[in-house]
Amino acid sequence: MDPKCKHHSHTAFSPRRCLLISISLLLFLTLLLLILGLTVLRPRHATTIVNSVRISGLEATLKSPSLSLSLNLTLSLDITSHNPNHASFRYDEGSARMYYRGQLVGLAKIPPGEVEAEGSVNCIVDLTVMAGRLASDSAAYGDVIAGSMDFTTETEIPGRVTVLGVFKHHMVSYTSCEVVVGVRSRTVENSDCRYRTKF
Repeated sequence: MDPKCKHHSHTAFSPRRCLLISISLLLFLTLLLLILGLTVLRPRHATTIVNSVRISGLEATLKSPSLSLSLNLTLSLDITSHNPNHASFRYDEGSARMYYRGQLVGLAKIPPGEVEAEGSVNCIVDLTVMAGRLASDSAAYGDVIAGSMDFTTETEIPGRVTVLGVFKHHMVSYTSCEVVVGVRSRTVENSDCRYRTKF
């Protein structure tokens, strides 16, 4: 009687099976990075606040016959940009603007830079009333006589946070301040600021 022999073969991974395993592993890692990027490492709003507003130069001259005004005014904004994220916040060139009764009277650039992870950067921005911008403004003439002028200052700083070197999140940080300038006292009599960040 012929003996019955059992043949045992070693199952080898086929190229197709290796490919499926590789794809599954890649999808798993991609999903894991996505979950981390959207939850644990989800970007938070970088903020810009105005610490103080002060007058660094003020000279107002009234010309009675023509009812015109010569105004040299510079406001210095002490601002701080804070980054609460675990990755650095790189911001592009920003802008600062000064308005009087809705009219743009001053403009300045904020240089680009970087705020380290969970760090802050301080900056002084000078806004000067452009020459002749309020020369024939009767409301400004009356405000100088009354002793105070109301201005609005705004800053805008665009930037981005890159999480894990892959996920880029763009955001823009804004500030807006209502500033009352005392012409006689040559001081900022009051300032009220608001802040917001938009993704």
